[in-house]
Amino acid sequence: MGKKASPGRVGIAAVAAAAGVSPATVSRVMNGNYTVDAQIAARVRQVATELNYQPNPLGRSLVLGKTETIGVIVPDLANPTFQAALHGVSRAAAKDGYRVLIADSAETTSEEPILSSEMRRRCDGVILCAPRMSIEQLSGIAESLRPLVLINRPDDVPETPSFSVDYGHGITELAEHVLSLGHRHIAYLAGPARSVSHGVRLASLEKFAAAHPEVELRFLEAGSSFESGHSAVDKVLDAGVTAVLAFNDLVAMGLLSGLHERGVKVPEDISVTGFDDIPFASYTMPPLTSAEVSIDVVGERAWQSMRGLLRKEPAEGPLKHTFEPTLRPRGSTGPAPRG
Repeated sequence: MGKKASPGRVGIAAVAAAAGVSPATVSRVMNGNYTVDAQIAARVRQVATELNYQPNPLGRSLVLGKTETIGVIVPDLANPTFQAALHGVSRAAAKDGYRVLIADSAETTSEEPILSSEMRRRCDGVILCAPRMSIEQLSGIAESLRPLVLINRPDDVPETPSFSVDYGHGITELAEHVLSLGHRHIAYLAGPARSVSHGVRLASLEKFAAAHPEVELRFLEAGSSFESGHSAVDKVLDAGVTAVLAFNDLVAMGLLSGLHERGVKVPEDISVTGFDDIPFASYTMPPLTSAEVSIDVVGERAWQSMRGLLRKEPAEGPLKHTFEPTLRPRGSTGPAPRG
């Protein structure tokens, strides 16, 4: 006892020699094996502290048969919505001693199965956040990825935890909002074709249009980025609409910028809504009307479900859960122009 830490990395053999036990005993103590006598375990931990011993993560992973790391794959890391989901997952996982590896598929569906398989070989489980791959692809690889948790793919894979947002309810509330302001000529700037949440929005807007025959609803191709919204300005102006429902806040912000460049006033000439209510939405000029999504909470719930799968514990809640967005009206929407 009372040994001074030696220079360089201290190995398990040095701790064992100083504590008067075998390397195997040190390994069991460091890995939380409670079959070791309490007094011996306390002595080993004290010596390890005095020698500044740091367990080898790779060796520990081999002994435990796990990496204490999970993988998260997102379609676009630049999107603040996915950043928020990652924040929720990583913050919750860190509290349980887990690390998070992140991969960005760059909206390329062919990359997702490859990234998923590679990630699973390096991690104890995988969380797929808004994967763009087809149901056939996802179902085909799901078994090889387990433990698997999905975000924003609610019904695709049986017996797989899934946490999603009711995008249909959110987009309908936005449409009803601009309708209440007198708008009858409305455009939807569509998201990526492979996006499941875009498909949900589209279906809900078709129902909205059928329920309101007085409304002319135009569907215009766009995307999910600031650039796609900015480049859609000509389409929007040519459509002659008085209100635009953008796929997300980034698209809406790009559109706001493009309209400003053309001298089009928002909301006097045209109203604009986003979706997700990212932190920047309330600081645009004018502040952006949006549908708030607590995506960081979705990320936290995804980790809680993953933790249960890793520990083989009963689920804390339903296997699948849908979160409802909240309408946030702001200055980018106003009464329809007269005439």
